[in-house]
Formats: sequence, structure tokens, C-alpha cells
Amino acid sequence: MEPVRDDTDGPDRHHQRPAGLSDATVEALGSLSKALETTERARGHLYSFHQLTGTADLELDRAALLLREAGHEPWADRVETELLGRNVIPGHWTFQIIEAYDRTYYRPFTDMEHEAVRQLADGRDHLYEAEMKEARRTRNHRHHTARP
Repeated sequence: MEPVRDDTDGPDRHHQRPAGLSDATVEALGSLSKALETTERARGHLYSFHQLTGTADLELDRAALLLREAGHEPWADRVETELLGRNVIPGHWTFQIIEAYDRTYYRPFTDMEHEAVRQLADGRDHLYEAEMKEARRTRNHRHHTARP
């Protein structure tokens, strides 16, 4: 009697290399994916910049009020006219920087990465990582299962 093969003790079909896909292509797509992941982090930092700048701008209302209450009317006026609502770069608030980044860099980058994976790897994402997981996990260990 042959042993029963457990077909779940390996990556699912979406994380298996398509027939004929070379090591070089898997590595190249892994590198492209890693670059995109770094871009995702950079975009997250832009959102942090956006939220922190917005929070600072809203706090200027309180600063102007407190300056005014402390008898420093000219300083309160300066805060309100020179800083409150000021562009962070000429003509731009932070949301406009994010929109420009998304339009000119982020979306073209994500589109190209998705297209490369679709055309070169039959749409199968993270093949490099999936193969790394298979090579590094301990079989038959409950915390090293191949699939969720």
C-alpha cells in the first residue's frame, strides 16, 4: 500500500512556479516586488507627513488663540496670516503632493509590477518568497505549515 500524499503540505497553486519559469525570472520578479514594497513604505511616510503637517496646521489655531489671550496680538496675527494654511511647497498642500506622487510614480509602478507578474509568471505573486518559505520551514511542525 502506498502512503497517502498530503497535497496541502506545500504551497497552494497560486504560489507554485508555473512550468518553465526560470530561476532568473523568479529572482527578477522578487526584486521588482521588493522595490514595490519599499515604494509602499515610502508612500506610507508621505501619508505620515500629510497627517503630521495637518495636525500641526490645526494646532496653529490654538497657538494663535493662546498668543492673543496672553496679550500678544501681533504674534497671533502673524501665526494666522503667515503660517496657518500655508503651502508646504509652492502651490501645494500635502494632499496635492500625495496626489502627484500617486499619479506620476506610485500607480505606474504598481501597474508595471502587476503586469510583469501577470505576463511573466501567470499572475502568481510572491513566488520568490513562497519558494524561500518552502526551503526554510520545518515539515510536520505545527508552526511551519505550508498554508493558512
